[in-house]
Amino acid sequence: MLIGAHVSNAGGLDKAVQRGAERGCEAIQIFNQSPRMWRPTAYGEANFAAFGQALAGSSIRAVVIHAVYLLNCASEDKEIRDKTRASLIQSLRVGAGIEAVGVVLHPGSAKQGDVPKAIKRAGKVIAEALSETEKCDLHLENTAGAGGTLGRSFEELGALIDAAGGSKRLGVCLDSCHLLSSGYDIRTADRLSQTVKECNRVTGSGRLRALHVNDSMTDLGSNRDRHAVLGKGTLGERGCAVFLSEPGFDKLPCVLETGSADGAITADDVAFAMKLRERGKASRARAGRKR
Repeated sequence: MLIGAHVSNAGGLDKAVQRGAERGCEAIQIFNQSPRMWRPTAYGEANFAAFGQALAGSSIRAVVIHAVYLLNCASEDKEIRDKTRASLIQSLRVGAGIEAVGVVLHPGSAKQGDVPKAIKRAGKVIAEALSETEKCDLHLENTAGAGGTLGRSFEELGALIDAAGGSKRLGVCLDSCHLLSSGYDIRTADRLSQTVKECNRVTGSGRLRALHVNDSMTDLGSNRDRHAVLGKGTLGERGCAVFLSEPGFDKLPCVLETGSADGAITADDVAFAMKLRERGKASRARAGRKR
């Protein structure tokens, strides 16, 4: 597992690498444009080259782009779907330019509408965005299930992948907070292992490609997306250690999105995640010896 953080790219793409390195990251996640605006940031080959040069001189081994939260592939409003498609295409093109492992996407929301129809709409937008780009994977993120959001279950993620045409570029990003909030009890090694097996069975072997590690302010099955600092929520240090040491997550980028500095992620937060990973591995090793 490659542990890291969501970092700002203010001042240029290469600045994100610097901020990740300062925090001791093995992986970083960035927005490719302002998360509050539809207008894309215009990056060119010079920006990509500067990013690549900075990355080559760092210890960071994986980069993930997070598509902005305005996007709703499932919207009943054609204008919103058109804007979503254009933004997603831009994200995938930037991802290709910086050789990101993928773009993470919240698939969208049915709101109060029909879920199967919403999945069909979302799949069409996703398929069109993929057809307009040649490289960079797209990772559909599981959701907590609030407000009609799509992706609350592995079955919904699998249906979205199918609706989008099943491209090999389609993957899954699992968020620990969202898993717990949507009803998957991942607080023990055995339960998490079974959850990962179920994900692979339903969405397809090899689809799991990225992770978000966040604690949760709310309980199992709450369907509420409320991130907490690692170890300070209902997953707790033990549950976070279980997640961070899961063998099925080996070599995947795993990004913290909530930090201890009023939400901002510090070097201490990243170091604590790495400490929890080692603690989880040690616990698994002890359990293995007892069997």
